[in-house]
Amino acid sequence: MAPHVTMPLVMIPLMAFAVWRRVRTQFGLQPIRRKKMIMRVVIFAVLGCLMTAFAMRDMHLLGGLGGGLVAGAALGLLGLRLSQFRIDPVKGDCYLPNPYIGALVTVLFLGRLLWRLAMVSPQLQDPTGTAAPIHGPDIGQSPLTLALFGVFVGYYICYFAGLLIHHQRLLRSRPGQPV
Repeated sequence: MAPHVTMPLVMIPLMAFAVWRRVRTQFGLQPIRRKKMIMRVVIFAVLGCLMTAFAMRDMHLLGGLGGGLVAGAALGLLGLRLSQFRIDPVKGDCYLPNPYIGALVTVLFLGRLLWRLAMVSPQLQDPTGTAAPIHGPDIGQSPLTLALFGVFVGYYICYFAGLLIHHQRLLRSRPGQPV
């Protein structure tokens, strides 16, 4: 099978799965899973550091990434402030993320995914596989791309770290609970 046909057959189900997982975790009552949240904070921090090292070569890229990180952290703090915390008899300690913040993060994610697919689609539609390479900046060389990446990194680090801190405070406030 030709590479221009194989790639969409592999990538479309993977993207659909990623979108489904993102939507599922942005809406509805979510259990607090400390280890997963800590791992996500660490992964996003490492990715943010790597992308910062990459962006150091151009001030426009660094500015886009820095602006995105600040906007993402602000969005994370707002999301944390609007989240509700509950104790479910089955799931235990849970949080209810704000659906509007979740929708905004999801729309940003999908918008960037669709934009990139639109930029690559001419190459995917060429049956010979000889389409000219995409003109313009590469995916990692756009301040807008790095700004959106910064929004995701800033949001998730701030939001999950805030959830962990708030959960720890809740555990300490309960009498007779082991911390």
